[in-house]
Amino acid sequence: MLPFANTPPPPYYAVIFSSTRTEVEQGYSETANAMVELASQQRGFLGVESVRDADLGITVSYWADLEAIRAWKQQADHQMAQELGRERWYGNYVTRIAKVERDYAF
Repeated sequence: MLPFANTPPPPYYAVIFSSTRTEVEQGYSETANAMVELASQQRGFLGVESVRDADLGITVSYWADLEAIRAWKQQADHQMAQELGRERWYGNYVTRIAKVERDYAF
């Protein structure tokens, strides 16, 4: 299996979440895995790609449309995870939303 999300032909949307972590580990991996599983059950979810090194993490989730992104942001369990992230796990983060108009692969 490729490490890339299997996205449809464009257009679609990417939510790019870049973050730095605190030293708190308790519950982080379990919550992150649960959020990927939960996101995959949401209407309009297309896939996810994620990497983290010692300093920086980047997760890109792909969505069919902006309404699907809005619904995911408002999902109750996701909101609780966001709050825990701000309180415990992230030193800082930035979220960017972009429309993918073209893609190609090798």
